[in-house]
Amino acid sequence: MRKIVTAAALFALVALLLPGLATAQMREFKGKVDKINKKEVIIDNRMGDKLKFNPDKEVSVEGEKDAYKKVKKGDWVVVSWKMMDNPRIAYKIVVLPEQEEQGEDVDE
Repeated sequence: MRKIVTAAALFALVALLLPGLATAQMREFKGKVDKINKKEVIIDNRMGDKLKFNPDKEVSVEGEKDAYKKVKKGDWVVVSWKMMDNPRIAYKIVVLPEQEEQGEDVDE
């Protein structure tokens, strides 16, 4: 009897957790492409953070470019990924129009 109750409790717990896992919250990371190849893309947000993403097999690319192979080093992008992924997987990449670096020139 104890095994049946334990199994039922475990089943109920899994049933509660599965919908949450399937709809994991998407995150966005905006920055400049620092490195890109078939297996990974590294994004530098120009505030001291660099994140590496592995492109999903069916990664969607939108905005200024329409295919992953057209994204180049130096492009500004927003990468959509799920917080629970390890390693991080890029599900969508939006290529932004060229942006100027923020800040100002300092005369020495």
